[in-house]
Amino acid sequence: MKIDGVFSGGGIRGFTLVGAYEEIENRGFQFARVAGTSAGSIVAALIAAGYTSKEIYQLVNEFDLPKMLDTRKSIIPFPIAKWLLVYWRLGLYKGNELEKWMKEKLEAKGLRTFSDLPPHALRVIASDLSKGQMIVLPDDLEKYGIPPGSFSIAKAIRMSCSIPYFFEPVKLRSLDGMSVIVDGGVLSNFPMWLFDKDNVKKIRPVLGIKLSPSEYEHEKHKIKNGIQLFGALFETMKDAHDQRYISKKHVENIIFITAEGVSLTEFNLTEEKKRELFEIGREHAKKFLNNWSY
Repeated sequence: MKIDGVFSGGGIRGFTLVGAYEEIENRGFQFARVAGTSAGSIVAALIAAGYTSKEIYQLVNEFDLPKMLDTRKSIIPFPIAKWLLVYWRLGLYKGNELEKWMKEKLEAKGLRTFSDLPPHALRVIASDLSKGQMIVLPDDLEKYGIPPGSFSIAKAIRMSCSIPYFFEPVKLRSLDGMSVIVDGGVLSNFPMWLFDKDNVKKIRPVLGIKLSPSEYEHEKHKIKNGIQLFGALFETMKDAHDQRYISKKHVENIIFITAEGVSLTEFNLTEEKKRELFEIGREHAKKFLNNWSY
């Protein structure tokens, strides 16, 4: 059965999304259109490219996660240099390795630009800090004077995954100058509104996979220092828009996945922890799908 799917951001916890996808796939569901933010954009792009859940798990499991932390070379010790990188480069790591990896995996399936996909088969969210607005890729590229079909899918994923201060932003040249693009989660971490809107008849069932407890079970932030304040600030920004949008009707079509004890940027996961996250996603999806009335 054909459905549309939306995958939320969640950093390295995205392994749970792959586990959920396996259970969805085992139930006979196939995604006609997919959308995602940050880690969710990676999974969505690989699904749009035609990879199975087992293939995606193998790809991300084999990828050298620490290699993704591609810092710029410097003669200054990293503990000191990292503050300079944040100040001058706006991020600790370049993010080029992620884009290079995505490009390689997509090209293996014959995908380079959005023109290689059916219209609206894949959409991802990014945030334009220069203009102070959300970007839906590839749809909104026309506003920048860029033909949507000509844009690199890997570049779009790189943009959607640019966690502020962690990865360097992507600079996007438009008709009115340069824009600084960061993680889509800043403005919409779970873009279910792309496919499921109130008072608009859906083309087909829409299933969301969200890396968080339900909005009714949100854990209260503990704020006792500056680091915790920043973490709470970012979490609030990325969830506030989507929580306001999600109604009780939408909740009935969302798999909420809780993965405690793993931070967004924990890139040194063991094989056991990766598998544990995968199983967490699969079990949450299994429990949900047993009662899903689509």
